[in-house]
Amino acid sequence: MKAGLVREHAEILVERAPRRYPELPLKEEPVEITEVPMPAVKEGQVLIEVEVCGVCYTDIDIIEGRVKCKLPIIPGHQIVGRVTEAGYSTEHLIGKRVGVAWIGKACGSCEFCKRGLENLCVDFKATGCDFDGGYAEYVAAFAGYVYELPESVEAEKLAPLLCAGSIGYRAYRLAEVFDGARVGLFGFGSSAHIVIQIIRRLHPSTEIYVFSRGAEHRELAKRLGADWVGHPSENPPRGLHIAIDFTPVGETVARALELLNKGGRLVINAIRKQTPVLLDYAKHLWEEKEVKSVANVAREDVKQFIEFYKRHRIETHVQIYKLSEANKALRDLKAARTRGAPVLKIR
Repeated sequence: MKAGLVREHAEILVERAPRRYPELPLKEEPVEITEVPMPAVKEGQVLIEVEVCGVCYTDIDIIEGRVKCKLPIIPGHQIVGRVTEAGYSTEHLIGKRVGVAWIGKACGSCEFCKRGLENLCVDFKATGCDFDGGYAEYVAAFAGYVYELPESVEAEKLAPLLCAGSIGYRAYRLAEVFDGARVGLFGFGSSAHIVIQIIRRLHPSTEIYVFSRGAEHRELAKRLGADWVGHPSENPPRGLHIAIDFTPVGETVARALELLNKGGRLVINAIRKQTPVLLDYAKHLWEEKEVKSVANVAREDVKQFIEFYKRHRIETHVQIYKLSEANKALRDLKAARTRGAPVLKIR
């Protein structure tokens, strides 16, 4: 079986600009395209022939060592494919198109799982981190953690639903957007270009301001209905009630809080920040401003967002790469050269 394997953490060139990690390239090509054994399917798992796999910024965090995972590892947690092997109780899935997301398994018995917060499970296992992921021709996944997907849509268009869309949907829910709110989206990549469409569908009277360093990303934001677009250093027409931060840098947290009105809420949609978050209480947090982080996704997030997608058929913008181009996809993503979501076409 052909797969993209990460054997060790890749270094980044920090000596030239140690505070600007996202603008710096990987020092080496970290993903090795090689032959590996077929996945061993355990009890309760299904075997999936992978059609496509989305490339996520969390894959870069894994490769560069900010998110600790088993090594060697096959990354990838936005997987679309068809079930080719299943157990007795899940044989109805054979031949079905399914998706696999970041949540690979939760214990089901800890205090968080019992409260419906399996994304905070004390034994949370992640696809492409604790379990081998979708940069491969086949992947094994627990049957209770796969999701049936529409047959009528191209596989590459579905891949962003499994992380960019689902985690964005969770961020949207945590943000508590209301009609007439002014919402700031900081960064406009795979997740934000879906979130803007969610807000537009559900809250048409909301004003949406998009902050992005990339000219192409700002143009895409305009086409998807942003009321204003600008560089993160620019001031929007009016202050924000809500902000959602999709960027990998800590500086954006302070900037978003500066632009929030009294009682505003910031939701940070990132597993890791590459640079420090430095805040001044009086400037950034006083007057009842709130900060909420997004941690992983729960299965219910993925299920609800897939149903939302079926009803509203929002547009997913993708840039397609071959599996052999995985390193190029990662470099382009890090340099903000992708338009929409990068997706590896496996078959």
